[in-house]
Amino acid sequence: MKRLIFAFVMVSTLIGAGQTFAQEESEAPDPKYTWDLTEIYPTEEAWDQARNEVLAKMESILARRGTMDDSAEALYETLALVSDTQKQAYRVYTYSSLKADEDLRVSETQERRQLSQAMLARMNEATSWMQPEILRVGEETINSFIAEDERLQRFAFELDNALRNAPHTLGDEAEATLAYFSQTFVAPNDIYGMVANSDIPWPTVKLSTGEEGVIDSQGYSRFRGSENREDRKLVFDTFWGKWEEYRNSVGAVLNSHLQTQTALAKARKYDSVLHRELFQDNLPPEVYYTLVEEVNAALPTLHRYFRLRAQMLGVEEMRYYDIYPPLVSLDKEFDIETSKQITLDAMQVLGDDWVEMQKEAMDKRWMHVYPQRGKRSGAYMQPAAYDVHPFVLLNHNDDYESLSTLAHEWGHAMHTLYSKQAQPFDTAFYSTFIAEIPSTSLELILQDYMDKRAESDQERLFYLGSALEGLRGTFFRQTMFAEFELALYEAVERGEALSGESISEMYGEILKRYHGHDEGVVIIDDLYTNEWMFIPHFYYNMYVFQYATSQTAGTALYQNIVEEGEAGVENYKNLLRAGGSDYPYTLLTNAGVDLAKPGPYRAVVAKMNAIMDEMEAILARQEAS
Repeated sequence: MKRLIFAFVMVSTLIGAGQTFAQEESEAPDPKYTWDLTEIYPTEEAWDQARNEVLAKMESILARRGTMDDSAEALYETLALVSDTQKQAYRVYTYSSLKADEDLRVSETQERRQLSQAMLARMNEATSWMQPEILRVGEETINSFIAEDERLQRFAFELDNALRNAPHTLGDEAEATLAYFSQTFVAPNDIYGMVANSDIPWPTVKLSTGEEGVIDSQGYSRFRGSENREDRKLVFDTFWGKWEEYRNSVGAVLNSHLQTQTALAKARKYDSVLHRELFQDNLPPEVYYTLVEEVNAALPTLHRYFRLRAQMLGVEEMRYYDIYPPLVSLDKEFDIETSKQITLDAMQVLGDDWVEMQKEAMDKRWMHVYPQRGKRSGAYMQPAAYDVHPFVLLNHNDDYESLSTLAHEWGHAMHTLYSKQAQPFDTAFYSTFIAEIPSTSLELILQDYMDKRAESDQERLFYLGSALEGLRGTFFRQTMFAEFELALYEAVERGEALSGESISEMYGEILKRYHGHDEGVVIIDDLYTNEWMFIPHFYYNMYVFQYATSQTAGTALYQNIVEEGEAGVENYKNLLRAGGSDYPYTLLTNAGVDLAKPGPYRAVVAKMNAIMDEMEAILARQEAS
């Protein structure tokens, strides 16, 4: 029944995770700042034994086929067997995935991860018969079984969701065939990853400082915010120029992904890929369309930010390569212990119980903190080892961004802890639509805390500028990606041909509109319309819009905490405790936030304008003095 097990585990590791290596040379990190994976399995041998046990249980699952309508007990035994097997499978995958991410150069650990992925794919195959069989048993019989055997209550939501999927469920043979090919459906993602991270010979440039840097994804991310404008232009031109050489190939790969997803949606009788993605979480389409409409209506606010940015950078004509340098520098370091303490201090607004739980967790070896050669870059939280605890990967660089990332990832971790306290395994895991809300809200709490305790106007400008950049990068940029992604799928669904060149034209139109190119707000060279090639989101399901909706919801919930005090805090914690026990839109509306309506989005825009009001007032004082 849980045929999305493979997808879930992969998505959970995509929260902020990249595909490239961490560049620092540290080879022997302090064990205090690494995670202890022996809490999952004491040895590789124990892991392999557990994996083989999962594989063996699949025969028992297959043997249950045709028995679900025998009795309430038979239904329970089948569901319990699958649940227990999946719980163990998640644990097996978690260990191998975390171990592999410690050093991507170690072939043995990469092979173990592949074995786990194959195991999950086999799990999908072994359970592919369940959805059609539940539909054959029927709603009436299933409801009578639930009423007869209270043990089935733990599966009630899962069964309801399965019955809801009746119009999009195929026959046994078709479901088995799709499950069999599940790994091949992600081939475009795999191919893209190889091209982006292995096959492109990235050039080296010499900057004005005399420093030479390889302009790969990490070099681009590192140098695009350079203080020297000519350096920024050099980095942009080099990076996007190299990508353009591969535009035809990457365009073909992306088109293959789009065609595959469109065909799969049609096979399951969805009106569109968007319909399928919204249906999975039972989201009303108004959520997606209201987000895009409200963000487009708010583009004047985004353009106001760009004009403020141009003013603070001292440039007469804002160019696309001017969007990344920090508006204000901050001469402060935040090592991991300082970052932990500041985060805990900021979270006092959530109550003593929250702070005590987070402190206890952060003091344990649940995190892999510092960069090291070969380690996966970025940051993520892995929740899937239900019987153990969440694990957090960081690449802490002792700066404010690292502090903010720590708060973000512990938003995910605390969500997982609250959910596991209240929910059984079967309803503990929350959807992506909910997942980014706690992480976003903790970032907002931290920003507010730092702003109020800034020791100077310059420091306050730094925190306010960081908040603005977060809103630009998430609320506006992720919505821009979502609008572009929808345009791609709609083109394929109309039967239009797509090439690398036409995709760049589509992306360029949206990119220029969002940045006010025609109005002279931000001038975007045609070369930079190849930016879509750099975005791995497009090779997954249509989930990027959920970053923007999560920031919107996180803003609303934090505002409720500020205004309502303990009542707002308890409402917030209840959302976290709910885990995946209901449809995410229902959970969020129960918490007082309706993302199908314009209000929450307009509140974000109002917050952004308020931040700019404060910054402009500070700048005016500085100019006057």
